Amino acid sequence: MTDDLRSAGAPTLEDVARAAGVSRATVSRVVNGVRNVDPVIQEAVRRAVSVTGYTPNRAARSLVTRRADAIALVVSGAGVEPGAAEGSEDTTESGDGSSFTARVFADPFFGRVVTGVVNYLRPRGMHPVLMFAESSRAREEVVAYLRQGSADGALVVSTHAEDPLPALIAEAGLAAVLFARPARPVPVSYVDLAHQDGARLAAEHLLGRGCRRTATISGPLDVPAGQARLTGFRDTMARHGHPYIPVVEGQFTQESGEAAMERLLAEHPDLDGVFAANDLMALGACHVLREHGRSVPGDVAVVGFDDSSAALACRPPLTTVRQPVEGMAAEMTRLLLDRLARPDGPVTSVIFEPELVVRGSA
Repeated sequence: MTDDLRSAGAPTLEDVARAAGVSRATVSRVVNGVRNVDPVIQEAVRRAVSVTGYTPNRAARSLVTRRADAIALVVSGAGVEPGAAEGSEDTTESGDGSSFTARVFADPFFGRVVTGVVNYLRPRGMHPVLMFAESSRAREEVVAYLRQGSADGALVVSTHAEDPLPALIAEAGLAAVLFARPARPVPVSYVDLAHQDGARLAAEHLLGRGCRRTATISGPLDVPAGQARLTGFRDTMARHGHPYIPVVEGQFTQESGEAAMERLLAEHPDLDGVFAANDLMALGACHVLREHGRSVPGDVAVVGFDDSSAALACRPPLTTVRQPVEGMAAEMTRLLLDRLARPDGPVTSVIFEPELVVRGSA
C-alpha cells in the first residue's frame, strides 16, 4: 500500500485515515495537536503518518490552528546610529542597513543565539525568521508582521539600552521574550546572566594571580550588562583593598578593545591585569599588548567575558567568564512557546549563573 500511495502523489489525510482505520477528522485532530484524543488512536495515526510518508500542509494547518509555526528572531537597535546627529533617524531609514547587519554578524554572540534557538525549535517542527529592527520603519514592520500572524511570537535581542521595540511589542499585546533584562521595565519575560557575579569571578582570578595594578575595559555603560559587569568588578576589587580601578569604555567590538588598551597603556603603563567585558574587546587588548612588547600573561594578565569563539582565536587562548548563550537562547525559546500555550501565564525571568574558564591569558 505504501508504494502505491507514494507513486500516486503526495499522501493525503484520507490516505492516513485508511491506513490508521480512523476517520479523516480524527487524523486532522491528531496532526493539528488537538487534545483529548485517545492515546491509542494517536499512536495509530502517528504510525500511519510514518508509513504513508504524509507531510502536513502548513498553510492548511495554520487555518485550523491559527498558528504560523514560525518564530521571529529579532535583532533590534535603538534607532539612531552612533555618530548620527541628535534627533536624527539612523541611515537605515534610507534603506542602507548594511552597517548594522555587518556589526551583528561580526559578533560571535549572535551566532550562538541563533544556534540555541534553532536547536530548540527544529525538533518541534518550527522555524525562526530572522528580522532586523534597526530603524523606526523596521520596528513598525516587525510589529505588523507579528500582528498579521506571520509569526507566532518574537525572540528579541536588543543591541541598545534605548531600544523601543520591547515596549512596542508589549503595548500591542504580542507574545515575546527578551534576551537580557531591559534597561526600562516592560511586562515581557526575559533571560539573563548574573553579570555582577561573573565580573566578581574575573576580579578574584586576577587577584589570585597576584595582580595589583588592574584596569578594566567596560562594555557600553548605557547597557545593563555593561553597567553590571563594571559594578561587579569594581565592587570586588574594592572589597580586597583596591578602591581605584582605571576604566575605559568600549563598545563590545575588537576595535574598541584595541583603542581602550592603547589608552590604558598610555595612562597606566605599569598595569599588570586587565578585565575586558567581552571576548572581542579582550582579543583587541591582547593584540595591542603584543604590539607594545608586553607578554600575556607574563607582563599583563587578561580576562575576557562570554567564552565565545574569540576566546579560542586569541593567542594565548583567553581566560574568560562563560556565558552559556546557547542554553540561554534555548530557554528564551522555551519561555516563548510556553507563553503561546498559556497566554494568560505570568511574566517571568530566568537568570543563569556564570562560570570562569581558565586558559592561557591569565
